[in-house]
Amino acid sequence: MSRQVFLYDPPERFVAGTVGLPGRRTFFLQASAGGRVTSVALEKTQVAALAERMDELLDEVVRRSGGNAAVPAVAPTEVVDSAPLDTPVEEEFRVGTMALAWDGDGERMIVEAQALVELDAESDDELAAAEEQLLQDDENGPPMLRVRLSGSQARAFAKRALDVVNAGRPLCPLCNLPLDLEGHVCPRQNGYRRSE
Repeated sequence: MSRQVFLYDPPERFVAGTVGLPGRRTFFLQASAGGRVTSVALEKTQVAALAERMDELLDEVVRRSGGNAAVPAVAPTEVVDSAPLDTPVEEEFRVGTMALAWDGDGERMIVEAQALVELDAESDDELAAAEEQLLQDDENGPPMLRVRLSGSQARAFAKRALDVVNAGRPLCPLCNLPLDLEGHVCPRQNGYRRSE
């Protein structure tokens, strides 16, 4: 079976969003163009890492070009997208690995999100060899979402993604763990409330 690649070059929209209440949210990357929508699920930490790394890569592109690259320092207000995910949100796959690259000739950020793959291997060496084979196999690998973004679109994606990650449950000022609606047992207080 050949690899299924969901290609958006360029997308009309590429955003990170969530479904569910804080503490029980499912995170998605969603790309759309020409009436077609692709949603892939991933972990909160993956969204945060993607957004942070994207900003770092864009900053490096600006630095190396001496400010001549078509990359804004901050997300332009005209491309900022705060609308919810397009519904219905139908998960194509759960993301396992992601990759970022900058195409200097086309001045585009390339984002690839590949499906999580369960590997059956006897040893660590077999597992490493199987993972390497999957990464190199363009024709028969797992499903992949590939998106090519302008510098402005990439900045806007990173800003929104970080906003989505930070919009979750507030953090405990003592232990920095998320506060639940049902209550919070703080390890720094040994699970007890301080008396007033």
